[in-house]
Amino acid sequence: MFNTEPKPLKVIIAGVNLNDANFEYQMTELASLAAANRMIVVGRVQQNLPHLIAASYFGLGKVNELKNLAHGLGASGILLNDELTPVQIRNLEKDTKLRVIDRTELILEIFAGRAKSRQASLQVQLARLQYELPRLHPSDNTLDQQRGGGVANRGAGESKLEINRRTIGKQIAVIKQELANVTAQENLKANRRNQSELPKVALVGYTNAGKSTTMNGLLQLSTSNHAKSKTVLAKDMLFATLDTAVRRIDLEQQVSFILSDTVGFVSKLPHQLIAAFKATLQEARDADLIINVVDAADPHMSQMIATTKAVLNEIGIKDTPMITAYNKADRTQRPYPELEGDDLRYAANDAASIKLLAELIVKRVFAHQHQVHLILPVNAGKLLSYLHEHAQIAQEIYQADGIHVIARVAKSDLAKVAAYEVVPTKITE
Repeated sequence: MFNTEPKPLKVIIAGVNLNDANFEYQMTELASLAAANRMIVVGRVQQNLPHLIAASYFGLGKVNELKNLAHGLGASGILLNDELTPVQIRNLEKDTKLRVIDRTELILEIFAGRAKSRQASLQVQLARLQYELPRLHPSDNTLDQQRGGGVANRGAGESKLEINRRTIGKQIAVIKQELANVTAQENLKANRRNQSELPKVALVGYTNAGKSTTMNGLLQLSTSNHAKSKTVLAKDMLFATLDTAVRRIDLEQQVSFILSDTVGFVSKLPHQLIAAFKATLQEARDADLIINVVDAADPHMSQMIATTKAVLNEIGIKDTPMITAYNKADRTQRPYPELEGDDLRYAANDAASIKLLAELIVKRVFAHQHQVHLILPVNAGKLLSYLHEHAQIAQEIYQADGIHVIARVAKSDLAKVAAYEVVPTKITE
């Protein structure tokens, strides 16, 4: 038997610090991204500069230092902390004789390996092609001109570069069309969920903060055995999953809501991916409540919160109510589960924590609803139809004395049903 799996690439992580307070955090994250892509980090290089060098990213002396260090450590690649221009990548590869991978290309490689659904795969392909298009270069051209034509046509042939650009342009157009078709199908599913009158809750946050583990905990708390069997992949790895998972959660208090687990964020998320993943983040845009899951044990927690909020703003999510859920509290010295105002400190693998999170969700999404027990006459079809459209019905039973309905209705609708309540609702301001 032969092992055909490629050997992990040994790399040096490198970056230019432009007096950025978050530089150390970004370099640590770059090393984690490398590990997520099965790369082995053997060294690190940084240079403090007032601005990036246009031709080579680093200064000449630092380029030589990087080349010698890589040779000494047996590295065959360099991971850079920024998105480089095509000129910078070509010059660095020429000067160091090493494979040069910038931060954007690294993230795209990870996404390409993790996308499972058709929609996610198409979005990654689109982002990859949009990244590659401006990086085509005549130096790769083995055919200056296509052969054919007489002297009068000399210079009119297409270069290989032009052919490649046109080919990628056609691929982008085809993928955009296919993605539009897939997105339309997903939007139909989302619209059906939006018409269900069930509140929608979205888990967002940094990659590897514990969103999927949190979803699995809430699924186990559900009263539905079907929901308990619909767990999602949870792994201690950056970008373990890319596809949005949507599940219905039914709780003992006769309340239900739709819960979605969205793709995780990362600092310096490539703009190509933000554009490509807007459809994937549709669930977050449609949510009635957002839960921002944060790794409370990570020393860079505040930067993670800022990154998440920045990405949410970029995709148009600004005014949706939000709970900040500080996960992995079991790795800190602080007690848990514990409420901090309207936010929560918890551990996603702790049953008591998940129960408290569920109670907080119910409190927030059903704050303006009241549960009522009604006995409607059989001829009250119009009112029953209204309740199906505007309330959340937990029980509907036809009996001799009428239709027994247990439902959660908005405060503004209580007057419509007051005459049919078994026990009138007491409203307190």
